Amino acid sequence: MKIENPRSRAYKIISLIILVILAFLFLFPLYWIATGAFKPAADIYAQKPVWWPTEWVSNNFQNLFTKRSAPLYQIGSLEGPTAPAAFRWLINTVFMSVMAMLITCLTAAMAGYALAKKRFVGRGILFSLIVCAMALPKQVILIPLLKEMSALGLYDTLWAVIFPTVGWPFGVFLMKQFSEGIPGEILEATRIDGASELKTFSTVVLPMVKPGIGALAIFTFINSWNDYFMQLVMLPSGNNFTMPLGIASLQAETSIDMGLLMAGAALASVPIIIVFLLFQKYFTQGITMGAVKG
Repeated sequence: MKIENPRSRAYKIISLIILVILAFLFLFPLYWIATGAFKPAADIYAQKPVWWPTEWVSNNFQNLFTKRSAPLYQIGSLEGPTAPAAFRWLINTVFMSVMAMLITCLTAAMAGYALAKKRFVGRGILFSLIVCAMALPKQVILIPLLKEMSALGLYDTLWAVIFPTVGWPFGVFLMKQFSEGIPGEILEATRIDGASELKTFSTVVLPMVKPGIGALAIFTFINSWNDYFMQLVMLPSGNNFTMPLGIASLQAETSIDMGLLMAGAALASVPIIIVFLLFQKYFTQGITMGAVKG
């Protein structure tokens, strides 16, 4: 029977205590928003923090769903039935984030694979430019992006927020690092068997970089969901509002209503939690593999 070293046991206990404290610190804001969405105004604005609602109310969500209405969806000139504007904002945000996630993961995986396993002139220079672009603030290229989206006729559409995310330099960098770990012998054997480049990528490369795609999916979804600045510039029309823009517009109409704000934040956090739970396995594997490589 192996006897555990007292020093090792003390290290594990201290590590566990630190992890519990960090978990509490990260989860507390979510708890505060979730309970605050059901608190009456007296609890929210009390001088001393009310950690648990004295009375559970639904007024905050009622205000969120009744203050404004909008078509549930809009495809060209075709409009859906009228519904609470919050539903339209949620649908817009989910559509925008999911499309950005899917397209970014696909293009980044293709670009990362090409940069890692293909040999072509200027490959090193191109990758260096991508790394430099990671340090470039989005505000610097905002005006060119705005002009480009206007020229393409995409301004004031959700695609004006989706397409600028597709060329995310961090995504290309991340997928290149994962593609570096693909054995060249496997790719060569696949080509000898007569597989096309597309089949090689879809049947060999994608399964092997799946943990990286899972991690990138979470990063892209959250980045697109929380990109308030780009949404504010590209989406001036009320029917194209996302959840952050919609909540901000409600706050602009009246005095600050913290209960309404917390209800909107609680509703907006649900899709992010769902996406994280769906990709948690691959996200953990991706982080672990990245740590081992480093």
